[in-house]
Amino acid sequence: MRKLLLAIVLLFAGGTFPLFAQQGRPEAQKVRVLLIFDFSNSMYGLWESDSKINIAKRLVSSMVDSLSRQASVELALRCYGHQKKYPPQDCDDTKLEVPFGKDNAWLIKQKLNKLNPSGTTPIARSLEACAADFPDKNARNIVILITDGKEECDGDPCAISAALQSKGIILRPFIVGVGKLETDIKNSFNCIGNFYDASTELSFRQVIQIVITQVLNATTSQVNLLDQSGKPTETDVAMTFYDQAGGQQRYNFIHTMNHKGVPDTLRLDHLNTYRLVVHTIPPVEKKDIQLYAGKHNIIALDAPQGYLKLQGGNAEASSLRDIPCIIRKAGETNTLHVQTFRELSKLICGSYDLEILCLPRVIVKGVKINQSHTTTVKIEEPGAVSFILGAAGVTSVFAEEGKQLTWVCNLSETATQDMVRLQPGRYKAVYRAKGARETMFSLEKSFQVLPGTSQQVIMK
Repeated sequence: MRKLLLAIVLLFAGGTFPLFAQQGRPEAQKVRVLLIFDFSNSMYGLWESDSKINIAKRLVSSMVDSLSRQASVELALRCYGHQKKYPPQDCDDTKLEVPFGKDNAWLIKQKLNKLNPSGTTPIARSLEACAADFPDKNARNIVILITDGKEECDGDPCAISAALQSKGIILRPFIVGVGKLETDIKNSFNCIGNFYDASTELSFRQVIQIVITQVLNATTSQVNLLDQSGKPTETDVAMTFYDQAGGQQRYNFIHTMNHKGVPDTLRLDHLNTYRLVVHTIPPVEKKDIQLYAGKHNIIALDAPQGYLKLQGGNAEASSLRDIPCIIRKAGETNTLHVQTFRELSKLICGSYDLEILCLPRVIVKGVKINQSHTTTVKIEEPGAVSFILGAAGVTSVFAEEGKQLTWVCNLSETATQDMVRLQPGRYKAVYRAKGARETMFSLEKSFQVLPGTSQQVIMK
């Protein structure tokens, strides 16, 4: 079977990423690079200037030299297809030949030169096994798999990649195909990660440099929260970066403007695809965020905001201060936020419906929130009504709306006195003492509440 030289770059990040402070400058982090090398018998095949095995050994050795010069990098080597001859097929032929350690580049190159192709291509089994090769999860754990063909053991590298990503162990892979790959072969790797096509020995050398760049180069980013004019003026809001594939939290920040008045610079791991949620009210999000190594990446989201203020008829009165108000998007039922009269809320520009939980409830529909503007919603100051009852009993209070009564509240059934604050309007109380065993003994009384007043309603 004709095989093609492929370099699949799989990126492991054990566990969850640390959640950094608002400046987004993580501490220096160790990088562990595990090379998985294909020694299946087809690697003896010729490719341009030499056999595939000799070209791959030379290029991987040069990559080992480049990576070993970095103080923060540790290397290891796993091989497959080198212990058993084919045929017969041995799909468990995979082994960690050089574990992680300092200054072991010479040992890795020595092992590469010593081993020779002989067996089959258990890619899925090798990827599954390599998760245990990393000594701990406190590093950026990266895997580079060198192979001259696709899976031969009926394994499913795509399924393993997806499963590891969903657990937060593996980042989205980079796939580099060396040689003239047919379209169906290229497409078969799309479910694993990002595909790069290298059809010549020269392009393979270039791809190796791309891999090194992806592993080592610093990448900076900034999040632009755009106002209605498209300018990045919004700030001071929490935001979360999630792993797009697995859903894990990667970073939590409070968006900040730096001393120059522009969005602060973040340092995010570029070997990941993100979903960003900005925790405005309601939240805004952006999916499929890919960062480019060695560049300054700008992530822009529309987040124009204004303010909502609640106020009673008497702005200095305290009787409404703790009354909650439910905020919903206009025409929707989902609760976005609950605000009291003592608070000032910042909302995404748009139209909202308010339900103020005073007695009776006040519904205000279609409240407009405009860019950088404070919208004030006023209601009248309630009045205090004290009910004096002849005996403990059942009392219901209704609002009179034309000919109709609308229930407002019930009073305590164990007390002879009770007090409630009611919005200005006309009301009727209906009362029956518990000792009165006939419905006809019910009493009713109408009364009117004026803003900011106090009164008694006697039911005897």
